[in-house]
Amino acid sequence: MPFPSYQYAPAWEIDQWINTRDELTVESFRGRVVVLHAFQMLCPACVSHGISQAKAIHNAFPLDKLRVIGLHTVFEHHEAMGPVSLKAFIQEYRIPFPVGIDRRQGDDPIPLTMRAYGLQGTPSLILIDQKGHIRLHHFGQLDDLHVGATIGQLLTEGTA
Repeated sequence: MPFPSYQYAPAWEIDQWINTRDELTVESFRGRVVVLHAFQMLCPACVSHGISQAKAIHNAFPLDKLRVIGLHTVFEHHEAMGPVSLKAFIQEYRIPFPVGIDRRQGDDPIPLTMRAYGLQGTPSLILIDQKGHIRLHHFGQLDDLHVGATIGQLLTEGTA
């Protein structure tokens, strides 16, 4: 589902946060660019590309300008990818940024945040500007240079 230009990012529906004690919200990051990296730990493309890209972005920019947020959004193999397994995965892959476990409702296999953002699968990358608008919504692998250029543009918008 494509997003219209400058649509506000929907709220995150999170069951549990890992790598933070805070309850994080889209609104809590106003004034910063947010990179929302949606992944599943059993997703080959997430492991081979998405997670390393998200870690590189996290390491490249100051936290007061940009935050990377992981969204573990499980739409298949739910029993195999619970919180205990995810915590081990995060430790093993040395993921330094906060990761939220996307909330499910009832028997619906599609988690709430995944549905709200219209995600087609994982990995997905969403860039949210400093005002809380979705500026990039991409499913699949995305070239590092393209991501970096877009982030650079979003960071400079706040200084103009």
